[in-house]
Amino acid sequence: MTYAALIVPFVLLTVIVTALSARRPGIRRRLTASALAAIGLVLLTAVFDNVMIALDLFTYPPEHLSGLRIGLAPLEDFSYPVCAAFLVPAVHALLTPRPAGHAGPEEDAP
Repeated sequence: MTYAALIVPFVLLTVIVTALSARRPGIRRRLTASALAAIGLVLLTAVFDNVMIALDLFTYPPEHLSGLRIGLAPLEDFSYPVCAAFLVPAVHALLTPRPAGHAGPEEDAP
C-alpha cells in the first residue's frame, strides 16, 4: 500500500466532517483559522521532517511514495497536519451544543 492510498480515508473524513460542520455557527471564522493553522503546521512539518530525515532518524521506502518532495520530506507527510487543522475544529463545532433557538447556518458577527 502506498502512503497516498493510506491518506485517502483521512482526507475524505476531513472533507465530510468539515462539510457537516458548515451548518454550525462561525464556519467562515473556523475555516480561516484552520487555513492559518494549516499554513503554520505545514511550515513546521517542512522544517522538522527535513531535519529528522537529514539526521537519518527515519526513512521512507521510495516505492510507497509519490516521489514529490518538499526538501527531503515526502509530500504525503504534509496531508496529516492539514487534515488535523481542519478536522479538529470541525469536530469541536459538531460536538458543541447549539445555542437555544438556533435553527440553521449563520455567521458569527465579526
